[in-house]
Amino acid sequence: MGLMYIMLIAASLSMDAFAVSVSNGLSVKGISKKDIFIEGLFFGGFQFIMPVIGFILGFSVKRHIEAFDHWIAFGLLALIGVNMIKESLESGSDNDDICAGLSVKTLLVQAVATSIDALAVGVSFAVLDVNIFSASAVIGIVCFFISVFGSLIGKRAGGMLKKYAETAGGAILILIGLKILAEHIFF
Repeated sequence: MGLMYIMLIAASLSMDAFAVSVSNGLSVKGISKKDIFIEGLFFGGFQFIMPVIGFILGFSVKRHIEAFDHWIAFGLLALIGVNMIKESLESGSDNDDICAGLSVKTLLVQAVATSIDALAVGVSFAVLDVNIFSASAVIGIVCFFISVFGSLIGKRAGGMLKKYAETAGGAILILIGLKILAEHIFF
């Protein structure tokens, strides 16, 4: 499997992380460059780790993962999204101190939720006899940069939409979860 093909896979696997990063950039007031870098490390790191785990698990586990991976991703993203919306409504929309925060727990849940599909890709890499460490490294690096870019876009847009940013960020996470669910149920 060529590098260009792996980069295309990496970009497609990174789209959910991109959308979540935009959401984080929108909803976290005063998100710093350090926060954005750490977020990129979480998303890129999990996009690296999950294909390796999938590769190790092998093809026999694939049918078990595919049966419910979309429900896990939907549940995690919807839970975070609803919580963000709830916090924004409880805090009041005129409060300038609203900050959803990028705690390790939040980033961990987001990174797992957005990288579950990479687990299944790792299983398919085992069947295709792909060099898993180089492929996973490409996937992780691409995801890191896409996530950082997403956060920067969200940060810029968040300044323009600060009154509604946390609510919009939560709604985006719920919509991503619904998209993942719909893709697996209907397509």
